Amino acid sequence: MTNAPAPNLLEGLNPNQRRAVEAKDGPHLIIAGPGSGKTRVLTSRIAYLIEHRRVFPYRIMAVTFTNKAAREMRERLARIVGTAAEEVAMGTFHSLCARLLRRDGPLIGIDRNFAIFDSDDQLGVIKAAVKSLNLDEKRAKPNAIHGIISNLKNELVAPEQFTPDSYINELAQRVYVRYNELLRANNALDFDDLLMETVRLLREAAPARERLQERTLHTLVDEFQDTNIAQYEMLRLIAGKHRNLFCVGDPDQSIYKWRGADHRNAQRLERDFADLAVIPLDQNYRSTQTILDAAMAVIKRNPNRRHINLFTEKGQGPRIVVRELYNADEEAQYVVDTIAELKRLQAAEPGEVAVMYRTNAQSRAIEDAFVRAGMPYRLVGATRFYGRREIKDALAYLRVVNNPADAISLRRVINTPARGIGEKTIAAYEEYAREHNLTVYQVLTEGNLEGRAAKALEDFAKMWKSWLALKDEYPIARLFDHVMKTSGYRDSLRDGTEEGEDRWANVQELRNVAAEAGDTPLQDFLNDVALVSETDNLADNPNAPTLLTLHAAKGLEFRVVFITGLEDGILPHSRTLDTPEDMAEERRLFYVGITRAKERLYLLRAFRRGLYGPSDAAEASRFLRDLPEPLIDGKRKPASDLRAETSTWQGNPTRWDSGTGGTTRPAETSRPANSGTTFKPGDKVKHAKFGNGLVLRSTRMRDDEEVEVFFEGVGGKRLSAALSGLKKA
Repeated sequence: MTNAPAPNLLEGLNPNQRRAVEAKDGPHLIIAGPGSGKTRVLTSRIAYLIEHRRVFPYRIMAVTFTNKAAREMRERLARIVGTAAEEVAMGTFHSLCARLLRRDGPLIGIDRNFAIFDSDDQLGVIKAAVKSLNLDEKRAKPNAIHGIISNLKNELVAPEQFTPDSYINELAQRVYVRYNELLRANNALDFDDLLMETVRLLREAAPARERLQERTLHTLVDEFQDTNIAQYEMLRLIAGKHRNLFCVGDPDQSIYKWRGADHRNAQRLERDFADLAVIPLDQNYRSTQTILDAAMAVIKRNPNRRHINLFTEKGQGPRIVVRELYNADEEAQYVVDTIAELKRLQAAEPGEVAVMYRTNAQSRAIEDAFVRAGMPYRLVGATRFYGRREIKDALAYLRVVNNPADAISLRRVINTPARGIGEKTIAAYEEYAREHNLTVYQVLTEGNLEGRAAKALEDFAKMWKSWLALKDEYPIARLFDHVMKTSGYRDSLRDGTEEGEDRWANVQELRNVAAEAGDTPLQDFLNDVALVSETDNLADNPNAPTLLTLHAAKGLEFRVVFITGLEDGILPHSRTLDTPEDMAEERRLFYVGITRAKERLYLLRAFRRGLYGPSDAAEASRFLRDLPEPLIDGKRKPASDLRAETSTWQGNPTRWDSGTGGTTRPAETSRPANSGTTFKPGDKVKHAKFGNGLVLRSTRMRDDEEVEVFFEGVGGKRLSAALSGLKKA
């Protein structure tokens, strides 16, 4: 081996990191707490095996989850051991499996020239299988069926081993059989097959298994908590002879169950390897002790976990700011105001800040607040709200209602969802309309339709005409609901998959925007939305806050973190409330979010939030109750003091209190509600934009009066009496 001189591998390692790097042969589980330097430990372990234990690099296998992680690890390793890094068998699970199957697949009947079908290819095969079985796609929804089959493969369950317990699972089993037949007929494997067939190869083909086991003296795996059953079984089989399995991960950060990850693999490891040595990496190099103490208080509520006591030498740090805002818009405005205040105080630059949320739909209010403030932002792991496919589809439906001559929007919706209206048919009618100086709407509603798609076009034209008749009769939100339902678009999104539900949640967030518009003319509403969506064309600013979901935040770190939407039904998500296993993962997700913060952490919730229709009073996330009072800025009210229409947190919950030691606007001194106010509870009022309403509460501020009003068809609003033009009716 020709290697550059290696630096002292152990220099700068803390005691537990050093224990892990120098560990003797045998199975090991390295519980790497957040910010504990796990990548350095993993890389140093490989280098230590090569440099000090004289293990040939080709006898080491290192498995990661992403190509980026594998590339970064190899680059780090090369800086220590030089060219020897190239000889280590390093890569993702799927890339290593593909390599094995191309070499030894024929031993189990797999042609080594197989194709690998991506997600779109797989869905196409599922649809072909459904069609060949004469099943109705409305019942055997391809996306849902695909999800079930993928989960079964991740759990190593073949079609003949699956016992359906519901109608949809019975359909899935039939499609599963046909789907596999079609894959084989095309000499193709899907991503899940790469894992499942590799396990079958190692189980059934002794020559391949023995050759791989003999060659692989040491097996190391990163992010072990994210492995599924197939991946765990593959690792177990590869390490079956030498038993040098080195697993690095943190079960408390297992948040990808929806992708097949099984946090119980740590327990399986202890069961299958009785001599397993467990080494905790408990020193954190990222966060303050306050943040770590809060994270441990949250995660310790999960059962059946191995506790590690996280500590840091970074000091105690500021307390965690917990705030309740009135609604999602005020929550978003609080974020923007606080970031501006942090910059003014030189406490943090915008580029050092992250705003996190449970679902992508929550980004809408936050993005709008940044746009109003003229503050750039970066969106990670998702398309900007108004650029998302389902939002563009829904808006296109509203645009053809507002303007029947809008041929661009018509093209988007006429066959969405699929109605059997092909591209050639649409082009032919557009050409006819141009030649006769008509709109396509006029052609479809007044002409004699011909061709195979005539019936579908006639049905669509009838729907379109009915929507136009309701345009001036219904407020936007009601019209929106009607169009989404009668067009079939709602049912096409809600296909039984989590992705479909997330897309529908985005559409419902757009519906909330429509509800806030009240009786605003449809044209004005579409104009307002267009002005916001134009920000998609702005260039990214490197010194801009990062907006991302909690799932996308794993592996990242920021000086300042805001976690928004801390209400039951959002975090924890409504889909998880009845299942202890799912609830435990939601708690792990919150734990991951907390531990992304280095110095400052803001936990925000809205008193009212509109999820599916008008905004309702929201209940604070149960996870907030786990935070010890000495760690938080804001005192909890005793349960006996809570009422249906009060805040959960004492202190100043208004958006002007930034929790930075300063205020983003001049401080206001509030007086008792209704003391010397113009408006009283029960007063009927009128507003130029929101219409007629009823006063719920009014509070006298220093030079103004803050009035909470419930408006018909719009919901609750909090207004300034001096600036809003509010008048008694």
